[in-house]
Amino acid sequence: GGNLKKVAAKLDLPPLDPALMKLVDWVAWYTLAAKGSVLALALRRPPDDRPERPKLGVRLVGPPPARMTPARARAIAAAEGGLLVGKSALAEAAAVSAAVIDSLVDAGTFCVEALPQQAIAARPDPDHARPALSAGQQEVAGSLVAAVRSQAYSVALLEGVTGSGKTEVYFEAVAEAIRLGRQSLILMPEIALTAQFIDRFESRFGVRPGLWHSAVSGRRRERLQAAIAEGEALVVAGARSALFLPYRDLGLIIVDEEHEAAYKQEDGVAYHARDMAVVRGKIESAPVVLASATPSLETRVNAERGRYLHLKLPERFGGRQLPSLGLVDLRRDKPERGRWISGALIKAVEANLEAKEQSLLFLNRRGYAPLTLCRDCGHRFQCPNCSAWLVDHRFRRALVCHHCGHVERRPHECPSCHKPETLAACGPGVERLAEEVATLFPQARAIVLSSDFPGGTERLKQELMAVAEGEFDIVIGTQLVAKGHNFPGMTLVGVVDADLGLTSGDPRAAERTFQALRQVTGRAGRGEKPGRALLQTHDPAHPVLKALVSGDPERFYAAETAAREAAGLPPFGRLAALIVSANAQAEAETHARALARCAEAPAGVAVLGPAEAPLAILRGRHRMRLIVRTSREIDLQGYLRAWLKRAPRPKGSVRVA
Repeated sequence: GGNLKKVAAKLDLPPLDPALMKLVDWVAWYTLAAKGSVLALALRRPPDDRPERPKLGVRLVGPPPARMTPARARAIAAAEGGLLVGKSALAEAAAVSAAVIDSLVDAGTFCVEALPQQAIAARPDPDHARPALSAGQQEVAGSLVAAVRSQAYSVALLEGVTGSGKTEVYFEAVAEAIRLGRQSLILMPEIALTAQFIDRFESRFGVRPGLWHSAVSGRRRERLQAAIAEGEALVVAGARSALFLPYRDLGLIIVDEEHEAAYKQEDGVAYHARDMAVVRGKIESAPVVLASATPSLETRVNAERGRYLHLKLPERFGGRQLPSLGLVDLRRDKPERGRWISGALIKAVEANLEAKEQSLLFLNRRGYAPLTLCRDCGHRFQCPNCSAWLVDHRFRRALVCHHCGHVERRPHECPSCHKPETLAACGPGVERLAEEVATLFPQARAIVLSSDFPGGTERLKQELMAVAEGEFDIVIGTQLVAKGHNFPGMTLVGVVDADLGLTSGDPRAAERTFQALRQVTGRAGRGEKPGRALLQTHDPAHPVLKALVSGDPERFYAAETAAREAAGLPPFGRLAALIVSANAQAEAETHARALARCAEAPAGVAVLGPAEAPLAILRGRHRMRLIVRTSREIDLQGYLRAWLKRAPRPKGSVRVA
């Protein structure tokens, strides 16, 4: 045997809680991941004892400088009111460089002060601002409060239409957990952890929740982990990894927008945070609430079969009506050549502008165009690391791969035939749509909301606030705008391409498209005025679109449930994919075929493949896929373990995941 290495240092950290170790063991067993990989999700860092450097902010204290520039004027306007603002936050909000802020400090217009350190675990007040709930909301909230009081494991599906007040209702369960001195975890897709949600929480409980997501600094993470382990942080709102934090006394788990695909981690340990939240609830003897306006089929079936309690909020709060939905048949109402907005949608936006009401144009495609090619020789710009086209981002003046992050400058000539001015953008993205809006409605105040724009979360916070306050007439947005935002002045939603996603080979494609469209159309009519939505399509007879327009989601769920059950697809059967990857295509193919030869398919098991994975090359690695489909009675994990034990061990650059 080899020599054991010496212990370099002993970390002064408490051992993992037995309940958290149970979760680690369960996730490792269920996902077939190495236990060490799952353990890494739960391990704490040793605390950094060095004093934290104070963050500096600026405050408007003096007159404007003698020499004014447009940038300086924007910075001064953004700092009006005399509040202390972070330097970088002010620079982002005013769209100026840090040098502009520094020059105003030198001129005596701003002064520099240390920002107060945000409390990690201030105690929320359950009675700080109790809302006036409707009778229906009170009934549902009562069921959730009773579940918290029981201090026993249960799962409830909280299904409510957009604008029904699901958040206010589950806040009542959080309030009860606070009264009992127990901790609550609110899981959210990272994209939904917005300033709007944090403000709503602070308005209700008087303080912010503990926040856990990728943008939280390492030092702040350490402090929050310690506060959670000591039971001081009573409420944590976080992305999926918050599930593995060391809660001392977890009394409630809420999974908001439980249908979201973002809860599924694909890299490293492949787990679904919604499902693991249910497991953690069982381990901790804590109630779990799954909230959504468009629940996943798996959750719906569990509720229908009595495994979960099904709580419903079928009406919008305050008696507001759901938006009316209509289809625009693009086969008859064709946009002009090179354009994407139909005549019917143009008229609807014009009417909204006339009425001084806001419109949202939704296209779930970032960038300017999904493909760039040469009109002369046909050359297409492909990622050198992936089997994917590079997306044109005009604001960044770059071609970007949305899978591996590769970036290259957009050239002035074709790299293949070297002819200038021959490059053409194919298909629309939100940036291209913004160009069209500027041409069609030159007097309108328009804004593009997309997650890949510079400025980060602070800029996005400012922009969402500006939209909510009515500072823009037209919003052009990706899925970012479909996530729980409340825009009171928005009365029209136009879905530019309702067919996007329906043609995917994914068994859940119809369900995900239905959910996305129902969520985004729900942005209309949330204020005093009724709303409507127009969906542009080449296939108005598609069952998903017919179910949306009919306003009868049960019709869609019934048809989708029957189709899945007939095909033996989840939740009525089990599916697993094995991805074989390698630096060379031949290596990946050889090992995938060897795996297939070792597969034994008893009754109730079907092994499909190998075939190229949907993304055949990712980050320079060639990928093959095998799919295992079984009935629900089969122990899928046991079958996979036995199969991989029989299979040859991966050699060289080959990896199996």
